[in-house]
Amino acid sequence: MADPISSIRNLGPAVEAAFAKVGITTAQEIRDMGADEAYRRLIAGGKTRPHFIGYYCMVMGLQGRPWNDCQGQEKIDLRKRFDAIKASVTPASIDSELERILDRIGVRAK
Repeated sequence: MADPISSIRNLGPAVEAAFAKVGITTAQEIRDMGADEAYRRLIAGGKTRPHFIGYYCMVMGLQGRPWNDCQGQEKIDLRKRFDAIKASVTPASIDSELERILDRIGVRAK
């Protein structure tokens, strides 16, 4: 049986449930794709809002480190990676909500 996502240090049941909603169900899947791609998929699926602490907790956990071990230049570098991931993705839920609003006020062509 595959290890659950919550077997990764710093990741609990809520993160596990969010990943399941985007089709990622095992710790090995996250290890194989890496933290950046896993987090990109999570926010692209619209199942979570981008949050830097959540991202670096996962990075630290994949390294077997406590979440609060991230400091100094490492944290600055991770923030740059996080910002790049966030900028590259428009979560589906935001797109859907925006489309519903535009339809409701009649500003989109049908």
